Amino acid sequence: MDVDRAANPLEEAGRPFAVSLVVPVRNEASSIGALLESIQGQTLPPDEIVFVDGGSKDDTVRQLRRAAREDERIRLIEAGDATPGRGRNVGITAAKNEWIALTDAGTRPERTWLERLVDEVRRDTSLQVVFGHYEPVIVSFFERCAALAYVSPAQRRPGGMMRGPSIASALLRRSVWRAAGGFPDLRAAEDLIFMEAINHHGFTIGWAPGAVIWWQLQPSLGRTIRKFVSYSRHNVRAGRQRYWHYGLARLYLACVPFIALGLMHSLFWLAVPALGALARVAKNIWDRRESRSLLWALNPFQFAGVGVVMTCIDFATFWGWVEALHRPRSAGSSPPAGERDLMAGGKG
Repeated sequence: MDVDRAANPLEEAGRPFAVSLVVPVRNEASSIGALLESIQGQTLPPDEIVFVDGGSKDDTVRQLRRAAREDERIRLIEAGDATPGRGRNVGITAAKNEWIALTDAGTRPERTWLERLVDEVRRDTSLQVVFGHYEPVIVSFFERCAALAYVSPAQRRPGGMMRGPSIASALLRRSVWRAAGGFPDLRAAEDLIFMEAINHHGFTIGWAPGAVIWWQLQPSLGRTIRKFVSYSRHNVRAGRQRYWHYGLARLYLACVPFIALGLMHSLFWLAVPALGALARVAKNIWDRRESRSLLWALNPFQFAGVGVVMTCIDFATFWGWVEALHRPRSAGSSPPAGERDLMAGGKG
């Protein structure tokens, strides 16, 4: 789909490439300092940094207000009880520039992150969206097992291996955001739905494997379970069960006949679902081994740890599914009417 190319700064001689960075936040007091430090240390600094707070109850807002007093590029918008989707829409609407960089709280962009994203557009001015790479922060044994359990494996893209696409590492034109209809007003899956809209409209996408952000995983099993219950609940409310829940349900339903045979006839039958579970864990580890050895992949402690995390995520998925069916929906799937009007006639 065509967008207004006249707004492309690279097509106007002598005009600098101005970028607004938009970040939705909520209760990020423990991580916001590291994010601010990494943003302010970029080799290509953003011209504007727009934080949109979605109703923090901790020290996040105070820290951002202080940062805004010290750095005139920083703007803080307090958007009430805003979802990440609505927060991004509010931030992009308020941004001053046509090019919008996006990342999330709880991440730490490398110093060259924004420069590498912009470099892709400088090399090919037909690009309308550029996705960067992300890596999980792995310090503990649990974080290593968690990364092997649910972090997407790297894929080959133009320029090298990378994870993505991810809205947490992205650069796009405001006109792309507007044409795609903005982000749905959701607490989860809003990024996936938006990226599907980008693909549907046929925007020109570039890839920047060197534009790396570091993503902080949940540090414990309990917090991982709570996070996936929330992901699951909001994905169901967004009507996306077919992409995640139905496949998992089919997997477990396929085990029921063998469990029944094992209980009624011979315990031998229980070996079938057990071997299936082991094969599933092995595939996850193998797909994410990268250049590591076979011996590393067969580490029994790691194998057991990944299995535990995967099983708990499955439990959290079903738990969130049940919650979604029994609790009223708390957020709509589209922006409020006033926000839609801003997207239709806003800047850019």
